[in-house]
Amino acid sequence: MTYEGLIERISPTLKRITHRLNGRFSFFNEEDLYQEALMHLWVSFKEGRLDDKTDSYILQGCYFHLKNFLRKTEEKVNLVSLDAKLDEEGMRFEENLCLENPESCFNRLEAKFLIDHLQNNGLTQREKEVLSLILEGLTVREIGKRLGISHVRVVKIKANIVSKSKKA
Repeated sequence: MTYEGLIERISPTLKRITHRLNGRFSFFNEEDLYQEALMHLWVSFKEGRLDDKTDSYILQGCYFHLKNFLRKTEEKVNLVSLDAKLDEEGMRFEENLCLENPESCFNRLEAKFLIDHLQNNGLTQREKEVLSLILEGLTVREIGKRLGISHVRVVKIKANIVSKSKKA
């Protein structure tokens, strides 16, 4: 079995799978998902893991790989639309929304001030490190890995941050 022959056989079904998965996730198009599946297949083919497998088994593996890929990537993706609508003054929709709903902007501003106050006054160095990683969007386990501490310790530090923020 050659890689090209395999792709030729399963390509129509693989494209249907990527089309179906793309319906739920707007940050990738079908071609992105198709290319990711092809890379997964290439690695598996080179390692010899596809030699005795049926097309159905291979397609099922691609489906699970793509779902796992989307699940992992969705948490880390930060979408910025290049099609964001601008009004006559050049303000984006979000900025106009702040003018129309100042309470939500005030809450965001208040949160930023609280974070600045905590980082500059009330937190230990370790708590500052954990807070900055939380703000980056890392999970508790990722923070623990990055700082070289257990995830349980990260949870305790997070609780300390929360209690200090209530006092501030």
